[in-house]
Amino acid sequence: MRIGTVVVSFAAVCFAIAATAATAQQIPAQQIPAQQGQVPEGQVPQEQVPQTRLPQGQIAQGQIQESQIQESQIHVGPIDAVLTMPPNVERPPVALLIAGSGSTDHDGNGPKVKPATLKKLSEDLVARNIATLRYDKRGAGGWKPVFGRPEDFRFKDYVDDAASLVNYLRSSGRFSHVIIVGHSEGGLVAILTAQRLPIDRLVLLVTAARRQGDLVKDELQKKLPPDVYAPIASAIDAIMAGQTVDPPPRGLEIPPAMQPSIASAFTEDPIEPLKKINAPTLIVGGGRDLQVARVDFLALSTASPLAKTLWLPEMNHVLVDVGDDADDYAAYNQPDRALDPTMIDAVASFILAGEPAGR
Repeated sequence: MRIGTVVVSFAAVCFAIAATAATAQQIPAQQIPAQQGQVPEGQVPQEQVPQTRLPQGQIAQGQIQESQIQESQIHVGPIDAVLTMPPNVERPPVALLIAGSGSTDHDGNGPKVKPATLKKLSEDLVARNIATLRYDKRGAGGWKPVFGRPEDFRFKDYVDDAASLVNYLRSSGRFSHVIIVGHSEGGLVAILTAQRLPIDRLVLLVTAARRQGDLVKDELQKKLPPDVYAPIASAIDAIMAGQTVDPPPRGLEIPPAMQPSIASAFTEDPIEPLKKINAPTLIVGGGRDLQVARVDFLALSTASPLAKTLWLPEMNHVLVDVGDDADDYAAYNQPDRALDPTMIDAVASFILAGEPAGR
């Protein structure tokens, strides 16, 4: 969501909150989705002929550089995904990469911002002998009729998708362990998925600890004059309470028919589900993140006291190191910019810690 004056775009049968303050700089941020449907668990996936390519991301010295890696197009129900395998590794661990909010594709790109966060993360993990599966979220590249009506979307549908992909990876027999890595809102999806079915490890990257509705209000309050903010905050509270706001206030043009979908995303609380997860967990936060604050990092860490934690002072929300706000904004459309190397090393080491010695 862009923070400022909230404008809802209802196109390609999905929508996102996009907020920009008229007198403030735009802050690239997550988009709040509204899509519908459920991937049937246990449905046999289709796998296309694999293609080979060279890694494009920032590869550490001494790791895979010129060896070709293998990518396959995977279809699990209506979900389109990309499976990337490291060369010459029998039954590697696999990380399911879950993108942040909005109609984000398997590279981690949305309609407005294209940082290629998941693509780079995949390349860096594969270079360390970790397979990855990343997928197009509902609405990326257009809405599929199989998803049903967009106004019938509920946030649990994202969890259904992730659970179906975990089941696919587990049942394939090709991987030693299944790890979920959630970025931003994808961390919330990862938490709810890990609560639903067994996983081997959980990684939360710049994930909020607050309900998304509360997070939106907090950001809007920082950017909007009080007289503009007050009716928007009241409307958000009403929507979160299950009420229909018709007409919505100026600056929050969420169609009444779509408000239950927004409410399902706005009201999910990550803290209580996280407390119930026993899988080894890694929580990573960034000091240059203008969307998720240190208070979220600390709250997640408190909810999962046995989790490993990593705070990176220079890392922003798209997982790159930045120097100032201008640099931060630019990073949202710099797909070739390397991810924070300490973050990559920590995530890879955490995943590989579950592997036999010598892997």
